[in-house]
Amino acid sequence: MIYNTQQRRMPLPEYGRSIQNMVNHALSIEDAAERQRCANSIINIMGSMFPHLRDVPDFKHKLWDHLAIMSDFKLDIKYPYEIIRKENLITKPDVIPYPSSKIRYKHYGRTIEVLIKKATEFPEGDEKNNLVALICNHLKKDYIAWNKDTVDDRKIADDLAELSKGELRMDDDIIRLMAQRLAQNYRPRTNQNSGRSNNNPRRKY
Repeated sequence: MIYNTQQRRMPLPEYGRSIQNMVNHALSIEDAAERQRCANSIINIMGSMFPHLRDVPDFKHKLWDHLAIMSDFKLDIKYPYEIIRKENLITKPDVIPYPSSKIRYKHYGRTIEVLIKKATEFPEGDEKNNLVALICNHLKKDYIAWNKDTVDDRKIADDLAELSKGELRMDDDIIRLMAQRLAQNYRPRTNQNSGRSNNNPRRKY
């Protein structure tokens, strides 16, 4: 018995050994018309293996590309599409640029630094103060998430001043706005049993 691991490696194993054998047979056909009919039959069988993709744009085109790949681009037939080039199979994707600037405090993250920079560009007024209060609340939340401890407002004030290069301050007005924002977002839990009569006769000690 010959195991698959002992056979030649398939370029596209998702189609299985049987389809690959059909492609190999097509390569051995000398008559051009018969070779074309064989290729068309192989494409139909390949398409029936993925019926959920029939409505996908360019599905047929991809099947012919796959046929060319499985034949190592040696199948001499008339392709109905311009098939992929062999040299394009090994091209590397473009390098994705990543930001190279360092984050001053990683537990705060990049977004906070962007918000702080934006806040420094705002004119003085309620809009700027509310944005600074939002930033300070986020600084406190992120600090506690990483340090698992309470945080002193002085620590947040110092970090805000450092990250904004002294342009933003956490003064009494900002602290008041911070408390207001927290109060607006606070939703106390409602007792699902409230309003229901307690008919439990057990004594409570």
